[in-house]
Amino acid sequence: MSSEQPSPNVESMRLVFAEQRKAFALDSYPSYETRRANLLKLKSLILDNADAIATAISADFGSRSAYETKLLDIFGFITEINHSLKYLKKWMKPRRKGVSIWFQPGKAVLQAQPLGVIGIAAPWNYPLYLTLGPLAGALTAGNRAMLKIASDSSNFGSLISQLLAREFPQDLVAVVQPGPGINDHFSRMPFDHFIFTGSPSVGKQVMKNCSENLTPVTLELGGKSPTVIAPDYSIQSAAETIVWGKCVNSGQTCVAPDYVFIPEGTSKAFVEVARATVAKNYPGKLSSNADYTSMINDKQLRRVNGLLEDAREKGAEIIALADAEDARSAGKLAPHLVLNVTEDMQIMQEEIFGPLLPVMTYRGLDEVLGYINSHERPLAFYYFDNDRSRVDMMLKKTISGGVSVNSVMLHVLQENLPFGGVGNSGLGHYHAEEGFQTFSKMRPIFYQAKINGSGLLKPPYGKLTNLLLKLTLR
Repeated sequence: MSSEQPSPNVESMRLVFAEQRKAFALDSYPSYETRRANLLKLKSLILDNADAIATAISADFGSRSAYETKLLDIFGFITEINHSLKYLKKWMKPRRKGVSIWFQPGKAVLQAQPLGVIGIAAPWNYPLYLTLGPLAGALTAGNRAMLKIASDSSNFGSLISQLLAREFPQDLVAVVQPGPGINDHFSRMPFDHFIFTGSPSVGKQVMKNCSENLTPVTLELGGKSPTVIAPDYSIQSAAETIVWGKCVNSGQTCVAPDYVFIPEGTSKAFVEVARATVAKNYPGKLSSNADYTSMINDKQLRRVNGLLEDAREKGAEIIALADAEDARSAGKLAPHLVLNVTEDMQIMQEEIFGPLLPVMTYRGLDEVLGYINSHERPLAFYYFDNDRSRVDMMLKKTISGGVSVNSVMLHVLQENLPFGGVGNSGLGHYHAEEGFQTFSKMRPIFYQAKINGSGLLKPPYGKLTNLLLKLTLR
């Protein structure tokens, strides 16, 4: 445990937690009507304030497209809420399970039980979707929640705190603003479940902190998500889609394509399509283009630019897809392709989280599979191919958190699919029914029948026991 003296903010956070825990004890199984009402309030709150939310998030970034906020943060969140409203009653209903012949006529069910108080630590890159998405899941499952806002999301954090306080009592939903010692103390609190979205390195510390209370965790981390274009797939179509995905939010997306494998001999065509795609999607200067998002802060801008310079110094061919100096003047980083990369380059060793795309060539897909499978398991895998048997082969021979075939990132927005990583890219799922189960205890219950054979299990053992064993152990 940390030996530092808790700040007033930390003490306030602990008092809110105690308040939520007490309130849960008084209502540990909220009704369908209560949960539905909470979800509808949350939905209305976001729809009624969409413009203000987009403005606040843009202020945090310096400049972020309002359309990206509405299409990705808000759209994804609203579709998730709508899906939960549609299926909530079904998810809450006890699920009948089979009972073996030896315990008939008993009854077995799984009952989804609310866990209690959920801790949600959100990142800055999609501050609404990655904060309120887990909140929606927690409320759907009948829990209470405390949300910790990222320090780089101060404008959004201030706004969403005010909005949530208008609609929800503090003992149901509370927002924790960033401050000294908050991150560490927040993940050390004895939550009934904790969800963290961020980097693998911080995720390891969060998991260590949670282990002090045996708090179960869902970790949504990142990593280097590979993209592969099959030998006979259209370079034009694939490159347009991949470049779109890399430029969304200026690449500050945990499921952005991190690097791409293209067939040998197609580099020139890929570069031409990539350059044309950026010009088409972001006409004019990036500095004044409202659709192209800034890097969140100078620290991130310097970090990602450092990856570019390191690659250049180690022999990579750097191709700017727009005016780099003009973009930098507005706190933005122009999209770049990075060719002739090698493993000793930093850009191939860490998640990029910016608009840089390493391009690698291959002769055979076995070479691609060998490379992907020799590295940490990614959060996403993207494969472009119209040959169904080859698609199946690539999916069976790789492991990742999620997959989009002939697209990038869109698997995350499918309301009926769970989202989560594997290995270094995460632990557990949320979204959809699997998210409801994450924030519930799927409680197994056996109902004994009035007339039953349980007496055969009790001593003194004898002939009937031997007969039972003879019948069952076969």
